[in-house]
Amino acid sequence: MRNSPSWTMRTIPDQSGRVAVVTGANSGIGYVTARELARRRAHVVLACRDPERGQAALARMHSEVPDAHLELRQVDLGSLTSIRTFAAEWDHGRLDLLINNAGVAMVPFALTTDGFESQFGINHLGTFALTGLLLPELLAAPEPRVVTVSSEGQRFARFDLGNLNAERRYRTAFAYVQSKRANLYFATELQRRADAAGLKLRSIAVAPGLTRTNVLTGGANSGRGRLYATVTRLLVRIAFRPTPEGAKTSLYAATAPDLPGGSYIVPDGLLQLRGEPTRRTREHAIHDTDTANRLWHLSEHLTGVTYELFTAAATRQP
Repeated sequence: MRNSPSWTMRTIPDQSGRVAVVTGANSGIGYVTARELARRRAHVVLACRDPERGQAALARMHSEVPDAHLELRQVDLGSLTSIRTFAAEWDHGRLDLLINNAGVAMVPFALTTDGFESQFGINHLGTFALTGLLLPELLAAPEPRVVTVSSEGQRFARFDLGNLNAERRYRTAFAYVQSKRANLYFATELQRRADAAGLKLRSIAVAPGLTRTNVLTGGANSGRGRLYATVTRLLVRIAFRPTPEGAKTSLYAATAPDLPGGSYIVPDGLLQLRGEPTRRTREHAIHDTDTANRLWHLSEHLTGVTYELFTAAATRQP
């Protein structure tokens, strides 16, 4: 199913009254996503790891959208303690929209605060934990929606449940695409479980396509040497499209009124690398319920975050 040909960022409907969290909103796709939601009058929380970079992004966004309703809150998806603190301090009473955008890509081997391989720990486990801990606030909203940013690269993952945490061997690219496949498994399984419990939550996964961001050169990648930085920046400039183009799938998933939960939104061009948002239904991972279910249970075990509201709601079903 293709998107409406008339859809553009300019036709995003008014978002007044919606409270949104965008993780990783200080740069790249997250920044554009947060800015455009704020431009449509949503109250947007920029959830950022680095307070200094977050403050700079907040100031810049206010200069671009002077009447925006914005706030900055700190969260590190590589720390379960930080995630729990962020969720415990939530004081808006409800959360209409959670955009799981933050992540790392193609980084050298490292461990999170809790001892997980960083790409799996941040991209998947951090996302899983944050969503679960914010579930009560999401379900307090009239039409809650969760958007999880995967990657077109997930199509090339050889998903290995026995090596998610680099238990046997670490290969940078393999770990990255595997973590992005985990994002897609999570988003679709979240929808299945919400449906089974009779809950109104909509969970949608997206792939942005090749996009110019600092994910390959910033953060943990910033120390990989001058040659790596030079070559990577040149590649990104030549082959990747502008950041606002990459934010389109996230914004479409977050705001399209009739988009069903469980959707996977990707660019409609060759290999999902560029183009306009479209719904993809033939992706293998969308229908691999066994692996998604096993990953869910493993994620609960590793993070200690259980989606108890799903279980409670399901037991009340007639």
